Amino acid sequence: MPAFLNSNPSTHDGQKCTKGLCANPSAGCLEKASKSLTIGLINNMPDGALEATERQFLSLLNSASDGMSIELWRYALPGVPRNELGAHHVSQFYSSVEKLWDTQLDALIVTGREPLTPNLADEPYWESFTAVLDWARDNTYSTVWSCLAAHAATLYLDGIRRIRSDHKHSGVFDCAHVSDHPLTAKTPSRFKLPHSRWNSLPEDELTASGYSVLTRAADAGVDTFIKHYKSMFVFFQGHPEYESTALLLEYRRDVGRYLRGETNAYPLMPRNYFDADTVTALADLEREAMTSPREELHAEVSGMLEKLAIENTWHTTAVCLYRNWLQYICAQKKLQLQRSRVAADERAMDGLMPLKLDPPSLR
Repeated sequence: MPAFLNSNPSTHDGQKCTKGLCANPSAGCLEKASKSLTIGLINNMPDGALEATERQFLSLLNSASDGMSIELWRYALPGVPRNELGAHHVSQFYSSVEKLWDTQLDALIVTGREPLTPNLADEPYWESFTAVLDWARDNTYSTVWSCLAAHAATLYLDGIRRIRSDHKHSGVFDCAHVSDHPLTAKTPSRFKLPHSRWNSLPEDELTASGYSVLTRAADAGVDTFIKHYKSMFVFFQGHPEYESTALLLEYRRDVGRYLRGETNAYPLMPRNYFDADTVTALADLEREAMTSPREELHAEVSGMLEKLAIENTWHTTAVCLYRNWLQYICAQKKLQLQRSRVAADERAMDGLMPLKLDPPSLR
């Protein structure tokens, strides 16, 4: 399998992850080394979505690998609330982000999670999140900031605050190119990607702060944007990694929250996602829930949703986006390896040069 999860976090202890090359690597050796990538996944998703998120990113990276070998390391931020099962899973398979400081990664993927506070800077993991961001800026070839992680990153980097919408942007949205970039090469001029968020980032503030907007979602604002530091930061407000049922599971969860009285508003159905008959049937159940809410309706909604086969209309585009991202990382890594080889050759030549003395007339 070209992409695989490293399942032994203890191997990080006291070690610096290095991919050594021989003293005089050939062009073929450099090519092979540049296509051997180590990528970190900082998975901040809730306990119930931890393993699903691992699976989604691993599957997408595998589909996009195109001859590359990808080792995916899992990291956890301190301060992210976990139940007993979630904490156990993290303790078994995840390393602390503090291990990053002495680790060489080629790239990083950072997920979001539902916030606990109105101000992201008040989240219990904010300090460790910003430390990761500072580290990634100078120590990766590229980092992906997904959904809420994109909001938190732009807040820290440039003070850009997200704006809450009056409804949740949930569904499969039509997206279009805003500008050309290698990251979106070979993707259609118009394509579909899932979004699932209440908040959006103002495009005018992003561009004024030096971000390049690459794609925009109809009725949902900015989709993908980037900013170059030493690392290329890639921001997704959407979720190209989502499996076909991800939005379905979120909708079922949100219906349950309403029926248990945890929220005051019945959730909107994901747009452009369910077939027409399902939309009609779910609308009938919504009206019943609004008239006479009872928790038993959740079982009816769940039963209906479990029978559905959702078409993944965004997979091809998602694979293309991530393949372009991986190719960028490989290209940057190859350049760095070539520079390192040239520098090593120059040092070796300096060691072989005879001592050069000034002519007697100049002494």
